[in-house]
Amino acid sequence: MIHLLEQLLNGLQFGVMLFLMAAGLTLIFGIMNVINLAHGGLYMMGAYVAAATFAATGSFLLGVAAAVVAAALLGLVLEFILFRILYARDHLDQVLATFGLILFFNELVRIVWGSTALYMRVPDFLGGRVEILPGSPYPVYRLAIISVGLAVALLLYLLIARTRLGMLIRAGASNRTMLGALGVNVTLLYTLVFALGAALAALAGVMAGPIFTVESGMGESVLILAFVVIVIGGIGSIRGAFVAALLVGLVDATGRAYLRPLLSIFLSGPAAANAGPALASMSIYILMAVVLFVRPQGLFPPRGR
Repeated sequence: MIHLLEQLLNGLQFGVMLFLMAAGLTLIFGIMNVINLAHGGLYMMGAYVAAATFAATGSFLLGVAAAVVAAALLGLVLEFILFRILYARDHLDQVLATFGLILFFNELVRIVWGSTALYMRVPDFLGGRVEILPGSPYPVYRLAIISVGLAVALLLYLLIARTRLGMLIRAGASNRTMLGALGVNVTLLYTLVFALGAALAALAGVMAGPIFTVESGMGESVLILAFVVIVIGGIGSIRGAFVAALLVGLVDATGRAYLRPLLSIFLSGPAAANAGPALASMSIYILMAVVLFVRPQGLFPPRGR
Protein backbone atom coordinates (compact mmCIF):
# COMPACT_ATOMS: atom_id res chain seq x y z
CA MET A 1 0.00 0.00 0.00
CA ILE A 2 2.88 2.35 0.75
CA HIS A 3 4.39 1.69 -2.67
CA LEU A 4 1.00 2.20 -4.33
CA LEU A 5 0.55 5.52 -2.51
CA GLU A 6 3.99 6.66 -3.65
CA GLN A 7 3.18 5.79 -7.26
CA LEU A 8 -0.15 7.61 -7.05
CA LEU A 9 1.65 10.69 -5.73
CA ASN A 10 4.23 10.38 -8.52
CA GLY A 11 1.38 10.19 -11.03
CA LEU A 12 -0.31 13.22 -9.46
CA GLN A 13 2.95 15.18 -9.57
CA PHE A 14 3.54 14.28 -13.21
CA GLY A 15 -0.08 15.04 -14.00
CA VAL A 16 -0.05 18.57 -12.58
CA MET A 17 3.16 19.31 -14.49
CA LEU A 18 1.45 18.14 -17.68
CA PHE A 19 -1.54 20.32 -16.80
CA LEU A 20 0.65 23.43 -16.56
CA MET A 21 1.97 22.63 -20.01
CA ALA A 22 -1.37 21.61 -21.52
CA ALA A 23 -3.46 24.45 -20.06
CA GLY A 24 -1.75 27.13 -22.12
CA LEU A 25 -1.63 24.89 -25.18
CA THR A 26 -5.35 24.10 -25.04
CA LEU A 27 -6.22 27.79 -24.68
CA ILE A 28 -4.07 28.72 -27.68
CA PHE A 29 -5.32 25.81 -29.79
CA GLY A 30 -8.93 26.12 -28.67
CA ILE A 31 -9.32 29.89 -29.02
CA MET A 32 -6.90 30.81 -31.80
CA ASN A 33 -7.15 27.55 -33.75
CA VAL A 34 -3.34 27.60 -34.00
CA ILE A 35 -1.20 24.47 -33.78
CA ASN A 36 1.74 25.78 -31.77
CA LEU A 37 4.58 23.26 -31.80
CA ALA A 38 6.81 25.98 -30.34
CA HIS A 39 5.03 25.60 -26.99
CA GLY A 40 7.65 23.03 -26.03
CA GLY A 41 10.33 25.62 -26.79
CA LEU A 42 8.74 28.01 -24.27
CA TYR A 43 8.80 25.18 -21.71
CA MET A 44 12.51 24.69 -22.43
CA MET A 45 13.28 28.42 -22.31
CA GLY A 46 11.59 28.68 -18.92
CA ALA A 47 13.75 25.88 -17.55
CA TYR A 48 16.95 27.45 -18.92
CA VAL A 49 16.18 30.96 -17.65
CA ALA A 50 15.27 29.61 -14.21
CA ALA A 51 18.39 27.42 -14.01
CA ALA A 52 20.68 30.28 -15.09
CA THR A 53 19.05 32.78 -12.71
CA PHE A 54 19.13 30.29 -9.83
CA ALA A 55 22.82 29.60 -10.44
CA ALA A 56 23.66 33.32 -10.65
CA THR A 57 21.64 34.56 -7.66
CA GLY A 58 21.12 31.51 -5.47
CA SER A 59 17.39 32.29 -5.29
CA PHE A 60 15.02 29.68 -6.66
CA LEU A 61 12.00 31.98 -6.34
CA LEU A 62 13.80 34.67 -8.31
CA GLY A 63 14.52 32.06 -10.97
CA VAL A 64 10.82 31.16 -11.11
CA ALA A 65 9.82 34.80 -11.47
CA ALA A 66 12.46 35.49 -14.13
CA ALA A 67 11.40 32.44 -16.16
CA VAL A 68 7.69 33.25 -16.06
CA VAL A 69 8.20 36.93 -16.94
CA ALA A 70 10.72 36.15 -19.70
CA ALA A 71 8.42 33.54 -21.26
CA ALA A 72 5.40 35.86 -21.11
CA LEU A 73 7.39 38.63 -22.84
CA LEU A 74 8.71 36.16 -25.40
CA GLY A 75 5.15 35.01 -26.00
CA LEU A 76 4.05 38.60 -26.59
CA VAL A 77 6.83 39.10 -29.12
CA LEU A 78 6.10 35.83 -30.93
CA GLU A 79 2.38 36.54 -31.08
CA PHE A 80 2.95 40.03 -32.47
CA ILE A 81 5.63 39.10 -35.02
CA LEU A 82 4.61 35.63 -36.17
CA PHE A 83 1.32 34.28 -34.93
CA ARG A 84 -0.80 37.19 -36.09
CA ILE A 85 0.25 36.19 -39.59
CA LEU A 86 -0.51 32.53 -38.94
CA TYR A 87 -4.08 33.02 -37.72
CA ALA A 88 -5.37 33.23 -41.29
CA ARG A 89 -3.16 30.39 -42.58
CA ASP A 90 -4.02 26.72 -42.66
CA HIS A 91 -2.68 24.19 -40.18
CA LEU A 92 0.12 23.01 -42.45
CA ASP A 93 1.63 26.51 -42.54
CA GLN A 94 1.28 26.73 -38.75
CA VAL A 95 3.01 23.39 -38.24
CA LEU A 96 5.90 24.31 -40.56
CA ALA A 97 6.39 27.76 -39.01
CA THR A 98 6.25 26.58 -35.40
CA PHE A 99 8.47 23.58 -36.18
CA GLY A 100 11.00 26.12 -37.42
CA LEU A 101 10.70 27.85 -34.04
CA ILE A 102 11.56 24.57 -32.33
CA LEU A 103 14.83 24.42 -34.27
CA PHE A 104 15.48 28.10 -33.57
CA PHE A 105 14.99 27.75 -29.81
CA ASN A 106 17.13 24.60 -29.66
CA GLU A 107 20.00 26.34 -31.39
CA LEU A 108 19.50 29.51 -29.36
CA VAL A 109 20.01 27.74 -26.03
CA ARG A 110 23.11 26.02 -27.43
CA ILE A 111 24.53 29.40 -28.43
CA VAL A 112 23.70 31.10 -25.12
CA TRP A 113 24.27 28.28 -22.61
CA GLY A 114 26.29 25.74 -24.59
CA SER A 115 25.47 22.19 -25.60
CA THR A 116 26.11 20.73 -22.14
CA ALA A 117 23.03 20.16 -20.03
CA LEU A 118 22.53 22.46 -17.06
CA TYR A 119 22.20 21.15 -13.54
CA MET A 120 19.37 22.66 -11.48
CA ARG A 121 19.35 21.52 -7.89
CA VAL A 122 16.37 21.37 -5.59
CA PRO A 123 16.29 24.55 -3.43
CA ASP A 124 17.27 24.07 0.20
CA PHE A 125 13.89 25.06 1.61
CA LEU A 126 12.23 22.36 -0.52
CA GLY A 127 14.87 19.70 0.08
CA GLY A 128 14.49 16.61 2.21
CA ARG A 129 11.59 14.25 2.68
CA VAL A 130 8.44 14.14 4.72
CA GLU A 131 6.65 11.04 5.96
CA ILE A 132 3.26 10.78 4.29
CA LEU A 133 2.71 7.54 6.19
CA PRO A 134 4.86 5.95 8.90
CA GLY A 135 7.90 4.52 7.16
CA SER A 136 7.03 6.18 3.85
CA PRO A 137 9.14 9.31 3.23
CA TYR A 138 8.32 11.35 0.14
CA PRO A 139 10.33 14.23 -1.40
CA VAL A 140 9.14 17.66 -0.29
CA TYR A 141 9.87 19.11 -3.71
CA ARG A 142 7.46 16.74 -5.43
CA LEU A 143 4.77 17.64 -2.90
CA ALA A 144 5.50 21.31 -3.65
CA ILE A 145 4.97 20.66 -7.37
CA ILE A 146 1.60 19.07 -6.59
CA SER A 147 0.64 22.05 -4.43
CA VAL A 148 1.69 24.61 -7.04
CA GLY A 149 -0.11 22.73 -9.81
CA LEU A 150 -3.33 22.47 -7.83
CA ALA A 151 -3.12 26.15 -6.85
CA VAL A 152 -2.62 27.19 -10.48
CA ALA A 153 -5.53 24.98 -11.52
CA LEU A 154 -7.75 26.70 -8.94
CA LEU A 155 -6.63 30.16 -10.08
CA LEU A 156 -7.26 29.27 -13.71
CA TYR A 157 -10.71 28.00 -12.82
CA LEU A 158 -11.52 31.26 -11.04
CA LEU A 159 -10.12 33.25 -13.97
CA ILE A 160 -12.06 31.32 -16.61
CA ALA A 161 -15.32 30.85 -14.70
CA ARG A 162 -15.59 33.96 -12.52
CA THR A 163 -14.10 36.92 -14.39
CA ARG A 164 -15.01 38.98 -17.43
CA LEU A 165 -11.75 38.00 -19.12
CA GLY A 166 -12.62 34.36 -18.55
CA MET A 167 -16.05 34.92 -20.06
CA LEU A 168 -14.41 36.34 -23.18
CA ILE A 169 -11.97 33.42 -23.33
CA ARG A 170 -14.85 30.93 -23.14
CA ALA A 171 -16.75 32.86 -25.78
CA GLY A 172 -13.68 32.91 -28.01
CA ALA A 173 -13.32 29.15 -27.66
CA SER A 174 -16.95 28.70 -28.73
CA ASN A 175 -17.37 31.30 -31.50
CA ARG A 176 -14.56 33.71 -32.33
CA THR A 177 -16.44 35.36 -35.20
CA MET A 178 -19.42 36.28 -33.04
CA LEU A 179 -17.11 37.59 -30.32
CA GLY A 180 -15.48 39.98 -32.76
CA ALA A 181 -18.88 41.05 -34.13
CA LEU A 182 -19.90 42.08 -30.59
CA GLY A 183 -17.08 44.62 -30.49
CA VAL A 184 -14.54 42.70 -28.44
CA ASN A 185 -10.89 43.40 -29.26
CA VAL A 186 -10.08 39.85 -30.34
CA THR A 187 -6.48 40.76 -31.23
CA LEU A 188 -5.76 41.93 -27.68
CA LEU A 189 -7.51 38.87 -26.27
CA TYR A 190 -5.33 36.61 -28.42
CA THR A 191 -2.21 38.40 -27.21
CA LEU A 192 -3.15 38.04 -23.54
CA VAL A 193 -4.04 34.36 -23.94
CA PHE A 194 -0.79 33.63 -25.75
CA ALA A 195 1.26 35.36 -23.03
CA LEU A 196 -0.63 33.43 -20.35
CA GLY A 197 0.00 30.15 -22.17
CA ALA A 198 3.71 30.95 -22.51
CA ALA A 199 3.97 31.76 -18.79
CA LEU A 200 2.30 28.48 -17.84
CA ALA A 201 4.64 26.53 -20.12
CA ALA A 202 7.64 28.24 -18.51
CA LEU A 203 6.33 27.45 -15.03
CA ALA A 204 6.08 23.78 -16.03
CA GLY A 205 9.66 23.93 -17.27
CA VAL A 206 10.85 25.45 -13.99
CA MET A 207 9.12 22.74 -11.97
CA ALA A 208 10.65 20.04 -14.17
CA GLY A 209 14.17 21.49 -14.00
CA PRO A 210 15.36 19.86 -10.75
CA ILE A 211 13.77 16.50 -11.71
CA PHE A 212 14.69 16.18 -15.39
CA THR A 213 17.72 17.37 -17.33
CA VAL A 214 17.72 20.98 -18.52
CA GLU A 215 18.97 20.50 -22.06
CA SER A 216 18.32 21.49 -25.64
CA GLY A 217 15.29 19.68 -27.05
CA MET A 218 13.75 18.88 -23.66
CA GLY A 219 10.41 20.33 -24.73
CA GLU A 220 9.65 17.94 -27.58
CA SER A 221 8.69 14.87 -25.55
CA VAL A 222 6.50 16.78 -23.11
CA LEU A 223 4.84 18.61 -26.02
CA ILE A 224 3.61 15.28 -27.41
CA LEU A 225 2.14 14.38 -24.03
CA ALA A 226 0.53 17.81 -23.77
CA PHE A 227 -1.22 17.25 -27.10
CA VAL A 228 -2.42 13.87 -25.83
CA VAL A 229 -3.82 15.60 -22.76
CA ILE A 230 -5.77 18.26 -24.66
CA VAL A 231 -7.15 15.68 -27.09
CA ILE A 232 -8.37 13.51 -24.21
CA GLY A 233 -9.76 16.43 -22.24
CA GLY A 234 -11.32 18.33 -25.15
CA ILE A 235 -9.63 21.07 -27.14
CA GLY A 236 -10.13 24.45 -25.48
CA SER A 237 -11.28 23.06 -22.12
CA ILE A 238 -9.29 23.89 -18.99
CA ARG A 239 -11.36 21.46 -16.93
CA GLY A 240 -10.77 18.78 -19.53
CA ALA A 241 -7.03 19.47 -19.55
CA PHE A 242 -6.89 19.15 -15.76
CA VAL A 243 -8.79 15.86 -15.59
CA ALA A 244 -6.95 14.42 -18.60
CA ALA A 245 -3.54 15.44 -17.23
CA LEU A 246 -4.23 13.66 -13.95
CA LEU A 247 -5.46 10.58 -15.81
CA VAL A 248 -2.37 10.51 -18.02
CA GLY A 249 -0.06 11.03 -15.05
CA LEU A 250 -1.66 8.26 -13.01
CA VAL A 251 -1.80 5.82 -15.93
CA ASP A 252 1.85 6.49 -16.79
CA ALA A 253 3.13 6.15 -13.20
CA THR A 254 1.16 3.04 -12.30
CA GLY A 255 1.84 1.43 -15.67
CA ARG A 256 5.60 1.84 -15.30
CA ALA A 257 5.47 0.50 -11.74
CA TYR A 258 3.12 -2.46 -12.08
CA LEU A 259 2.82 -3.67 -15.67
CA ARG A 260 6.11 -5.56 -15.63
CA PRO A 261 5.43 -7.54 -12.43
CA LEU A 262 1.85 -8.14 -13.58
CA LEU A 263 3.01 -9.54 -16.92
CA SER A 264 5.57 -11.74 -15.18
CA ILE A 265 2.65 -13.78 -13.81
CA PHE A 266 1.71 -14.83 -17.35
CA LEU A 267 5.02 -14.51 -19.23
CA SER A 268 8.61 -15.56 -18.72
CA GLY A 269 10.99 -13.15 -17.03
CA PRO A 270 12.74 -11.81 -20.16
CA ALA A 271 9.45 -11.49 -22.06
CA ALA A 272 7.84 -9.56 -19.20
CA ALA A 273 10.94 -7.36 -18.90
CA ASN A 274 10.65 -6.43 -22.58
CA ALA A 275 6.87 -6.16 -22.82
CA GLY A 276 6.28 -4.31 -19.54
CA PRO A 277 8.11 -1.04 -20.32
CA ALA A 278 6.79 -1.09 -23.90
CA LEU A 279 3.18 -1.42 -22.78
CA ALA A 280 3.74 1.23 -20.10
CA SER A 281 4.92 3.67 -22.76
CA MET A 282 1.91 2.80 -24.92
CA SER A 283 -0.62 3.02 -22.09
CA ILE A 284 -1.39 6.73 -22.40
CA TYR A 285 -1.93 6.41 -26.14
CA ILE A 286 -4.22 3.45 -25.56
CA LEU A 287 -6.10 5.63 -23.07
CA MET A 288 -6.41 8.36 -25.70
CA ALA A 289 -7.72 5.88 -28.28
CA VAL A 290 -10.34 4.54 -25.85
CA VAL A 291 -11.53 8.05 -24.91
CA LEU A 292 -11.75 9.12 -28.55
CA PHE A 293 -13.70 5.98 -29.41
CA VAL A 294 -16.26 6.73 -26.68
CA ARG A 295 -16.20 10.55 -26.86
CA PRO A 296 -14.62 11.81 -30.11
CA GLN A 297 -14.66 15.46 -28.88
CA GLY A 298 -12.89 14.61 -25.62
CA LEU A 299 -14.12 14.27 -22.06
CA PHE A 300 -15.15 17.90 -21.53
CA PRO A 301 -15.40 19.75 -24.86
CA PRO A 302 -16.20 23.49 -24.58
CA ARG A 303 -19.78 24.51 -25.17
CA GLY A 304 -20.50 25.21 -28.79
CA ARG A 305 -18.10 22.54 -30.06
